Amino acid sequence: MTQVPAYVPGHQLLSGKSVLITAAAGAGIGFAAARRCIEEGCRALMISDIHPRRLEEAVERLKAETGLERIYGQLCNVTVEAEVQALVAAAEESLEGVDVLINNAGLGGQRRLVDMSDEEWQSVLDVTLTGTFRMTRAMLPPMQARGRGVIVNNASVLGWRAQKEQAHYAAAKAGVMALTRCSALEAAEHGVRINAVSPSIALHEHLKKSASSDLLESLASREAFGRAAEVWEVANVMIFLASDYASYMAGEVVSVSSQRA
Repeated sequence: MTQVPAYVPGHQLLSGKSVLITAAAGAGIGFAAARRCIEEGCRALMISDIHPRRLEEAVERLKAETGLERIYGQLCNVTVEAEVQALVAAAEESLEGVDVLINNAGLGGQRRLVDMSDEEWQSVLDVTLTGTFRMTRAMLPPMQARGRGVIVNNASVLGWRAQKEQAHYAAAKAGVMALTRCSALEAAEHGVRINAVSPSIALHEHLKKSASSDLLESLASREAFGRAAEVWEVANVMIFLASDYASYMAGEVVSVSSQRA
């Protein structure tokens, strides 16, 4: 197993940009991405979540730790169209236009297919796939009207590879990949870029609560570096895709670590 590298300092890759991130409260990839956006020079940030207290704490923590004042929080359940529209409207106003949207909201779980209810299947797809679709649909009109903008989706290597008890999550993430590819072609006509990052396993508190330690250790041991990713290592790739360094990328799904470990 290789050692975790030193945290990479910011290089102003998002200087002057405004960013909206869904499901960014707490300790997961979304919060790591929020911090990285600030460290990379974004001028304003809005994060959303479905947990009021956690959202408020995340906003205050980001302000205290980074010094950026223009950080906003907005409650949003991406399965509710009215809340999605309200989030985009609030972000457009507060951020004076959204330059970057990071679609991070997702829902997982473990269940064998024969034991999976319609409700379990539908809830995972509704948050993970349809939620990404709703956010993209709501965000594209103002971005396209401005002739610029970036959307970065959070997919998963399970969109490529098989794993027991993950049929619903894998199907949803494969859908996110296909949605990314197809929507990117439409958005590119208007100067908007859409790409996705595909993490393998990134350890954080939410994941530790949703899967056994034995399973997580087994998955991490099969990765290219013999360990799970740090959440900020995934966020770094999101930042790259959001930056002007990825100006000629459209519809790409970029794996973080080994996609078939």
